[in-house]
Order: sequence, then structure tokens, then C-alpha cells
Amino acid sequence: MAINTHHQVGEINNVRCSIVEQSVNSERAEYLKSILTFNGYEVEVAQKGDESFDVGVTDLLFNTEMAINGRYLKTKEGKVITPEVWKQPAKMLVESH
Repeated sequence: MAINTHHQVGEINNVRCSIVEQSVNSERAEYLKSILTFNGYEVEVAQKGDESFDVGVTDLLFNTEMAINGRYLKTKEGKVITPEVWKQPAKMLVESH
């Protein structure tokens, strides 16, 4: 059992990753990839059969909540990524069946 249940490790594209978000639409996956790549993370994105995507980073110590609440992530303009910025765009999750 994980000490922090919000930190998930899994495989994306046969690469061990810290899971950032699962079952997101393509727009959300691109948005996350652009933020994480800009901040120096190697990002893995895998499409699932139902047109949803899983997003992860190869840094196994990466924790999404710690990165956002710890103010570690920045935008291209140099501003801190807040929870509000992270949650954009509005329609981010693919509806579950």
C-alpha cells in the first residue's frame, strides 16, 4: 500500500511513470503535456480504446499535488501554476461510462 494514495505509479507505453491524470480527452492531454514538458519532465501519453488518454511523467518521484501546492510548476510566462490554472481547460475529463 502506498503511503500517499494520490501518488500512483504505473506503465504508460511500457515505461514506468508517475501517473499525472487518467482518462482525459485529447485537449486535456495536450495541455498537461505542454505544461509538464516546459517544466523539464519527460511526458508519456497513451491513448485508450475509448478516445481517452493517460498522462504520466518518467520521474517516479513526481507527485501532482505536491508540484501544484508546492508551487514547483511554472507557465511559459514564468507564473506559478495554481490549482485553478492546472484545472483548465474546462472540459478536461472524458465522461466515464
